[in-house]
Amino acid sequence: MQLELRHLHAVCQIAEAGSLGGAARRLGVSQPALSAQLRRIERVTGGELFVRGRHGVEPTPLGEYVLAKARRVLSEMDALGAETRAMAADTPLRLGCILLVLLDGLLAQTDLALAGREIALYQEDSVTALVRMLGAGRYDLVVYGEVNDHEVPLPAGTVARTLVGKEPFCIRMSEHHPLAAREVLDLADLAGEQWMTLVEDDDGGPEALVAACAKAGFVPSLRYRITDRKMHHDLIAAGRAISLTQPTAPPAAGTVMRPLFGAPITGRIRLAWNRSAVSARQAELLYRAAAGAYLANVDNNPFHRLWWDAHPEAHPAPE
Repeated sequence: MQLELRHLHAVCQIAEAGSLGGAARRLGVSQPALSAQLRRIERVTGGELFVRGRHGVEPTPLGEYVLAKARRVLSEMDALGAETRAMAADTPLRLGCILLVLLDGLLAQTDLALAGREIALYQEDSVTALVRMLGAGRYDLVVYGEVNDHEVPLPAGTVARTLVGKEPFCIRMSEHHPLAAREVLDLADLAGEQWMTLVEDDDGGPEALVAACAKAGFVPSLRYRITDRKMHHDLIAAGRAISLTQPTAPPAAGTVMRPLFGAPITGRIRLAWNRSAVSARQAELLYRAAAGAYLANVDNNPFHRLWWDAHPEAHPAPE
């Protein structure tokens, strides 16, 4: 048997996961199958690469040596794939997104950042589907959100970077709602309302809403789930529902947006990309493009501008 890239990848996954079981889940194989593969790799390398420790498996001195070489080889292969793909001008960059407010300006910003490179933009309603297709090579880069402490597990071979570390969700309601005159809303005052559920149901949003409402003393009535933005806004304008929304969302006729006292529900925005498809230079340009698209919407609502200026730790990382 000769060592192949998949063997090097397996060794790296075992080291990163800290256990055979964790690595097997990442690789999508059974633990016995991974154990058998590791034994074959160790026969080729001439000794044990890992030993079982109190907290899982740990690399042996030989394992540390093989890991250093494996990481270098895999990094070079990732760079080769990304650079050759970037040189193929007729190959579009495939960008997958969740319905975020910055999506409206993202395409224009990426056109400026990657002048001359065709970009194919796709929209998904599920974060799980988005990252699964990233891992399968259907997308080169994805932009997605996470709510409160929820973390989306990413496939092997990808890199993630936080764009916006934190943003407080606010409430969109009818301009005729009895609470619309208030500058800030207390979540407890929204008990008994009909809620428009979030489009994504696997980013931690529904759980965060239910948990926040429970702390406020009620169970939210989650009635509507509508992906069409105009219909979503029309139902709210008619007084039939309220909804959580990003604080950068633009105005909509017949509705108002109000912040929640204490920011009980927050989100963050992240980018993730395939190392074999997106070069480090491209990733940096795309990050800047997404940051520009987000910052263009900060002034959509004065209350968010005030919050944003007071929380520099949430801002995109400087160049």
